[in-house]
Amino acid sequence: MTTIATTNPATGEIEKTFDALTDEEVDRRVARAADTFASYRETRLEQRAEWMNAAADILDREAEQIGAMLTTEMGKTLKAAGAEARKCAQACRFYAAHAAEFLADRRPADPGRVGASDAYVRYRPLGPVLAVMPWNFPLWQVIRFAAPGLMAGNVGLLKHSSNVPQTALFLEDLFRRAGFPEGAFQTLLIGSSKVERVLRDPRVKAATLTGSEPAGRSVAAIAGDEVKPTVLELGGSDPFVVMPSADIEAAARTAAESRCLNNGQSCISAKRFIADIGCADEFERLFVESMRAQRVGDPMDDSTDVGPLASERGRADVEELVADAVGKGATVLCGGERPDGPGWFYPPTVVSGVTPDMRMYHEEVFGPVASLFRVRGVSEAVEVANATGFGLGSNAWTRDDAERERFVRELDAGQVFINGKTTSYPELPFGGVKRSGYGRELSADGLRAFCNAKTVWVG
Repeated sequence: MTTIATTNPATGEIEKTFDALTDEEVDRRVARAADTFASYRETRLEQRAEWMNAAADILDREAEQIGAMLTTEMGKTLKAAGAEARKCAQACRFYAAHAAEFLADRRPADPGRVGASDAYVRYRPLGPVLAVMPWNFPLWQVIRFAAPGLMAGNVGLLKHSSNVPQTALFLEDLFRRAGFPEGAFQTLLIGSSKVERVLRDPRVKAATLTGSEPAGRSVAAIAGDEVKPTVLELGGSDPFVVMPSADIEAAARTAAESRCLNNGQSCISAKRFIADIGCADEFERLFVESMRAQRVGDPMDDSTDVGPLASERGRADVEELVADAVGKGATVLCGGERPDGPGWFYPPTVVSGVTPDMRMYHEEVFGPVASLFRVRGVSEAVEVANATGFGLGSNAWTRDDAERERFVRELDAGQVFINGKTTSYPELPFGGVKRSGYGRELSADGLRAFCNAKTVWVG
């Protein structure tokens, strides 16, 4: 049976437990979602925008309290948690401001060319959408689905990770306090084993999942059997390529920031660092210095850069990957050993000499551990960068226009960031290829993801 509880990663102590919903309670919530959708889909966009802006106001106003809750539940630093709350407020305001534009009727062709007096596409909501969400960005991952989804006229059912129940309940309360109707957004405190039952309910029309590859495969298989649309974001092992023409100091500093973001637990953070032989020595030196300089400690302390990993199992997974690499000949340049004391801390670590026979070469390391590679030229850099089953984000650092164009064209990823850290923005589509999933969140794409693009032909 799944334990639904807040366990503080900095201490390892259980702070609060919650009862899972019974099947009957889940059924009532699904029924409420379906009933609410029948009227909510016809609400004016101006009204939805008013409610969404009210949600943004709450997030801004209560960012400090929200941040403390996130830090307690999953260990991210307090400053990062507060920034996450404020980023969510920005996303809410973005969709409140742009939903009307994104949902406006679209005329893809001259009506006369299709024998009509008028022809257009109208976007209509699908209905209740199940969101299966992870713990690493427990607020942002949900808001980037909920804000566009609610503005499109859909209603949401949230199955959050079982280690962030207070955040899950806060999100339901957030939209209720903002003025959205009861049933527009509801949290289901249930274990993973109950997801299939909800997804197969005919009143649930679609699903979105951010999480592990096995979880994504499971949800996609069930949804496929039910012929329901899905959007999946399943993690990544993002490359970070550095060429001799780059600003090496800026690249090394950004590399360390990216690898240690969210205590190393970010799907779109760089994990594999690929330096051309012409700058590899300098990059390695500066990168290792920057990783060593990251301060590990109490996530509630404003001076802390890296807090604990979110779970004991998560730290054990990281340790196993590092041990496997070292056992097969890799070298640890910094870090690599857990500190003494309570909590699930792990230091920023750089590993060189990683080869294809090591698990780290192929698997996502969900902790502050970097793999370092040396290559000769753009072609080999691209080859190493693409030598993974994942394809979420990617970084390339170069001042050469021809190199930049090759990276943009040839890197197999849903995103390519040149001379900057990979980041998600409400304005830009977000998603991956290969085993990183399919579909797009954010921007107009994310709002239309769960809409019926209805073709209208008028004779």
